[in-house]
Amino acid sequence: MEFHEAANFLLELRRFPSGIGTDATRGLLSSLGDPHESLRCVQIAGSNGKGSTVRMAERTLREAGLDVGRYTSPHLEDVRERITVNGRKLSKAALVEFVAEVRPYLTEQGATNDSPTFFETMTALALWEFDRQDVDVAVLEVGIGGKHDATSVVDPVASAVTSVTLEHTDILGDTIEEIARDKAHVAPDGAPLVTGATGSALDAVRDVAGDVVTVGASDDADVSVTYGGRDGLEAAVTLDGPDWHVETHLPLLGEHQAQNAGVAAALCRQVADVATTDIERGLRNAHWPGRFEVMDESPLTVLDGAHNPGGVERVVETLAAFEYDDLHVVLGAMVDKDHSDIAAALGDADHVVACKPNVDRAESTSVVARAVEGATDATVETRSDVAGALDIALDAAGEDDAVLVTGSLYAVREARTRWARSMVPKRVDSIPEARETIAAADVTDAGAWRMRGKAVHRVLRTRVQPRQAQYLKEELLSLGGECAISGLNNQDEENVDVVLMATMAQFKRLTDKLEGQPYGLATFSDELREALDIQQPATDREFPWDDGTAVMGILNVTPDSFHDGGEYDAAEDAVARAEAMVEAGVDILDIGGESTRPGAEPVPAEEERERVLPVIEALADADVAISVDTRKASVARAALDAGADILNDVSGLEDPEMRLVAAEYDVPVVVMHSIETPVDPETDVDYDDVVEDCIDQLTERVLLAEKAGLDREQIIVDPGVGFGKTAAESFELLGRIDEFQALGCPVLVGHSHKSLFGLIGQDADERGSATVAATALAAERGADIVRVHDVPENVAAVDVVNAAADPSRFED
Repeated sequence: MEFHEAANFLLELRRFPSGIGTDATRGLLSSLGDPHESLRCVQIAGSNGKGSTVRMAERTLREAGLDVGRYTSPHLEDVRERITVNGRKLSKAALVEFVAEVRPYLTEQGATNDSPTFFETMTALALWEFDRQDVDVAVLEVGIGGKHDATSVVDPVASAVTSVTLEHTDILGDTIEEIARDKAHVAPDGAPLVTGATGSALDAVRDVAGDVVTVGASDDADVSVTYGGRDGLEAAVTLDGPDWHVETHLPLLGEHQAQNAGVAAALCRQVADVATTDIERGLRNAHWPGRFEVMDESPLTVLDGAHNPGGVERVVETLAAFEYDDLHVVLGAMVDKDHSDIAAALGDADHVVACKPNVDRAESTSVVARAVEGATDATVETRSDVAGALDIALDAAGEDDAVLVTGSLYAVREARTRWARSMVPKRVDSIPEARETIAAADVTDAGAWRMRGKAVHRVLRTRVQPRQAQYLKEELLSLGGECAISGLNNQDEENVDVVLMATMAQFKRLTDKLEGQPYGLATFSDELREALDIQQPATDREFPWDDGTAVMGILNVTPDSFHDGGEYDAAEDAVARAEAMVEAGVDILDIGGESTRPGAEPVPAEEERERVLPVIEALADADVAISVDTRKASVARAALDAGADILNDVSGLEDPEMRLVAAEYDVPVVVMHSIETPVDPETDVDYDDVVEDCIDQLTERVLLAEKAGLDREQIIVDPGVGFGKTAAESFELLGRIDEFQALGCPVLVGHSHKSLFGLIGQDADERGSATVAATALAAERGADIVRVHDVPENVAAVDVVNAAADPSRFED
């Protein structure tokens, strides 16, 4: 079974149950051997904030060293996002295996009109996967209510109700109290229910749950929350429990998120022995796309998937912490929402562009516009598509204005592609390669076979809306090109993969035809132009990699690095080594004081500073860029003060301060794809396609750095050769390094003397020649930086590649 067949099977399941209760989910799980019975689960219900709270709890428990599964809904881009283990989304292979196992049962149940729904089946898939991955704890977001929700098949060890408002009254009841009672049924046996509910809702929760832990700003709350307001792009928060105290920052702004943090912290303390430092760092790393996500600051541009009046009110309250002139709103909502009250919650909006997300349940632009006109004094426009509406709002906004996209996560999803979509260049030099590239986009076998001969052109792979895909296919065909579309039968839930195949001239004509088109195609045209011209836009900045591949020389001031540990422990030896590398033509010196080899012990920050700072200070005046190889923001800051120019973070910004330090000093930062650092040799990571998966996961890391204020020309991406990858997967990264240009960032390759060369029979003490060969390959395929131990040999390899491309640069 192919992935598109399995995904289609799930997406085509019905959306509404034939009966109330958890029987359908229990029956499906029984057919799988009841995988949920061995799991320790945390269940989180609520009207608003449950998704954010799930994310905070999951991230905190991971910080405490646990393996954690996370189940949330809906998703922004890919149905597999709903299920993650240690932050990595469900693999395509796992989804296919699950569907192959459950399809006979679901088909049989469907024949009697008793088949589980899409949500019930996804819940079973999550529990099945968490059992297979042997997670220490699974954190589950309740779908609707609590008593009859599919997630309530589990016996949770801890649970929460974040908040209670009027919602789903046709299912849960007509009053706040009825809804609260339904949600309170998630209460665990043997532990108190954690809740942020207040007033009559809290009384109703107590009626059902009995023992509760209350969280809120009140002095009477069991966990007291103090919101310290906005601090840059973060929010200060203080949490006080009966015997614990936490002061930290949140990447999610707003008083309501501070309360969610209190709920998450109280839950985590019930589940495991989490230290206050785990809570502080876990909460600070709990980034959650589409939840008051600040994408730009000039104008202030915010994405928030608030979909009910209470949620929109909180978004507007949070916006008040920023200074801006006019407020421009892009509003797209679903048909079952309270449009008038949502519009009223927008308060003092000056300009609203009503739009319709590309889902069947989306409300028409005219209805949304009329609701806004009746509730506000804003100037109201309509636009059929979200991307076009966002263009209108941004064009109308001045640098000191604010632009808010809200009303539903579907609207946010479409708007977010402006920043998050990747155009992946594909190297297609033969018909077999063409067929493989097309099939990898989940195109049917017949489609891949039919179009394979048409793809030996310029080829790009990306994700678009289904209606955009059809338009692109029609237009490219009319120009003599081709577009292969994923075989997924879209159910208004996500974008689809496409492979665009054309000559450069055909692509240029396509971009001209897309100008002024609706459905976000005009915006897509701009992205396509940028992708076709792979070169970075000219700027006033100067970097060592501007004129071709730069060589970064490794200087390990450590006793235990895998290749040269202990050789340059003494500062004078390290400086002498650095001077020799400069003489050999190195462009960047990368100085590190902590080994990240598999199984290495972490080094305290103070000791790491003592190792690297004297060397950096001694080399600060050298005619070469200085990079510091560190995972710790405190070390990075000290190194920059000592004269470093670049930060090299092999953890991929796991220290929440790192991106902020890079932005504060306005320096380049290397962001590596890393499963964990140091790498646990026992870690087994399943990739569907190691290159595509790394690009996907690096996209969010790049966005984090970009939102902190860095330009993409300063954000250097490193695929992480050898970090959580097999030797074969590392060679795959090396062979397809040009595809990482899709991220719009410089690309670094760190391959020197690594274990991947064991695949070709090179022992640890004989990998120098293989490293030089890999350097040449990486440089030829567009790597901006190669990180190596042996500078003279690798400088020569880069020079050969550069001379072959442009001999004139070496002539007098």
